[in-house]
Amino acid sequence: MATAKTAKTTKAVKAPIQAEVASKMSKTVEGIVVSDKMDKTIVVLVERKVRHPKYEKILTRSTKFHVHDEKSEAKMGDTVLIKESRPLSKTKAWVLVSVVSTAK
Repeated sequence: MATAKTAKTTKAVKAPIQAEVASKMSKTVEGIVVSDKMDKTIVVLVERKVRHPKYEKILTRSTKFHVHDEKSEAKMGDTVLIKESRPLSKTKAWVLVSVVSTAK
């Protein structure tokens, strides 16, 4: 007794990535590029300070984000500003906004 579902044939139009960055208020974070070996993708390490709930020691926690870099302008060691966007792939949901400082 399977019921047949009707499929709608509507095309979803995706907005350009650059227009989406400017349009919405989304999270922006600053981090260091730890890998630039992929095509149009960089890996950015973002560190944050948190206080332990019981012992109140300040701990450093880090997260790696896969970031879309359309022009491949960021290099390893650069400090960059990234912004949250729609999912671009399975692991990539951030877009490069600007390179804050270059590596020495």
